[in-house]
Amino acid sequence: MPSSNRSAPRSGSLSFAGEYGVGMLYLPPEASERAECEKLFERILIEEGQRLLGWRTVPTNNASLGATAKASEPVMRQVFIGRSSKIADDMAFERKLYVIRKRAENTIRYSGLKAGQRFFISSLSYKTLVYKGMLMPEQVDSYYPDLAHPAMETALALVHSRFSTNTFPSWERSHPYRYMAHNGEINTLRGNINWMHARQAMFESELFGEDIKKILPIISVDRQRLLHVRQLPGVAGHGRRSLPHAVMMMIPERGPTTKA
Repeated sequence: MPSSNRSAPRSGSLSFAGEYGVGMLYLPPEASERAECEKLFERILIEEGQRLLGWRTVPTNNASLGATAKASEPVMRQVFIGRSSKIADDMAFERKLYVIRKRAENTIRYSGLKAGQRFFISSLSYKTLVYKGMLMPEQVDSYYPDLAHPAMETALALVHSRFSTNTFPSWERSHPYRYMAHNGEINTLRGNINWMHARQAMFESELFGEDIKKILPIISVDRQRLLHVRQLPGVAGHGRRSLPHAVMMMIPERGPTTKA
């Protein structure tokens, strides 16, 4: 998706770039559970003052998938969200989409709801789309016909492949993780999680205002904890912290080593 370009939309398009966001969602294969997830998601986005423009089932081709991937394959759906006229700029809209995603995750995925066990948001943004899955690199373009569609255009594309070494692969654990992709492990995990939980009580933001309470907890119970922390300065510190600054806050440089 284009970012903040205000040129006139093409024929058949949704609206001006920046005036709508797109969510890429994994949903349960069971129709009743899928409908329950969508209904809850719609309620949240309306409560947050945005407009539901519609849903689209993403075309997929699972002919090349193995039995394990097929057994846990979700239904891929896109949701289109219209930007409220009360939102002044693109990044304010991106923050609102972030709030909607966090609320949806807490209400659907992490609430103990049966349907929520198969609910996952790969991306929800006015400027980026994430096509990913439990796929080998050579399977991605065949699984998602969208990627070969003549109307698919992007200024920048990131392709990442990671093979699990310490976890079982799954659709939601595949990379990229919205704002980042990485290979590796973090050995100070528990300490970092505890520090983040402890600091949440002091969170405040003039950009989020009262919405800051809706995005807690920052770190959820899944394995994408580094992403959750990285995304916060990305949307909360726009114009104040660059991407390198945000990354170095999370992974500081090693100081000099002193040998005895």
